[in-house]
Amino acid sequence: MTNNRAINLITNKDSYSVQFNAMASPCEVIVQTNDKTLALKLGNIITKEVWRIEDKFSRYNQHSLCSLINNNAGQAVAIDEETFQLLTFADHCYQLSEGLFDISSGVLRKAWSFQGSNNQHSTFPSSAKVSKSLLQVGWYKIHFDQQTITLLNGMEIDFGGIGKEYAVDRSIILAKQLTDQPVLVNLGGDLAVSGPRHNNQTWQVAIENPDVDSQVNTDVNSDLNSDVNPDVNNNADMIVALKSGALATSGDAKRFLIKDGIRYGHILNAKTGWPIDKAPRSITVVAPQCIQAGILATLALLQGSNAEHFLTEQEIKFWSRR
Repeated sequence: MTNNRAINLITNKDSYSVQFNAMASPCEVIVQTNDKTLALKLGNIITKEVWRIEDKFSRYNQHSLCSLINNNAGQAVAIDEETFQLLTFADHCYQLSEGLFDISSGVLRKAWSFQGSNNQHSTFPSSAKVSKSLLQVGWYKIHFDQQTITLLNGMEIDFGGIGKEYAVDRSIILAKQLTDQPVLVNLGGDLAVSGPRHNNQTWQVAIENPDVDSQVNTDVNSDLNSDVNPDVNNNADMIVALKSGALATSGDAKRFLIKDGIRYGHILNAKTGWPIDKAPRSITVVAPQCIQAGILATLALLQGSNAEHFLTEQEIKFWSRR
């Protein structure tokens, strides 16, 4: 997407905030400095990188490499090292999830439409429609190496499950190369920090509540260390105090449908083509890198009722809302 590519520089009490839009999300880079020139320079560097990644890997951009691969299914398409590394990461996630996470499952959108509405009865698919779309899903059918990737006819891939988190990590790398001032990069709620704020202070990060009736599961977070601490205010929103690393949230707050009183989230089982049953409303994970936090949150949701048990076994910090 190439529209609305402007940046807005906001002056705060002890920092600058660079705001922009990317990957269908509001984004922000906060630099704790009084140097306006530095903040603007870093903002330009990061936005350039984020938009580059969006242009390259978005399936919505007909000029992207992702679209080139999808539009040439049945033929080998040349890829570079960056794409090979992302495909390799997607392969690891496929193996780790035993096929539940599959970047070829995006074609299921032809059967499903999750608009976050209670009135989507007409879009609820038939079993036959889901089964037909499922024929074009299957990471194991795709061949790739360091030079090319080949999809079977009718198949597509979608980097949407890892692209934004990858862009966050790339942005932090670029920030650290330019400055030692504290930086926070937030791409639509998936975020990372370069380190603590000045005087070893934490970044206060608010986590969006999937709805006001949700309850925060605090039982699983009793082993938090000093770097990350949760707080819950009267509105049941959650504040995470972050000194290092990254944070990502996955859930169905905005993408769902309701049929016959049953809520169906947009996270689909790539093996069956149907929404995951008994998944948490949202999962927030803290990890050293944003791409790790993001994929662990998604893999947890794919476990349904076992989401929390899955994350506990990974020995990471997380928050679950049901």
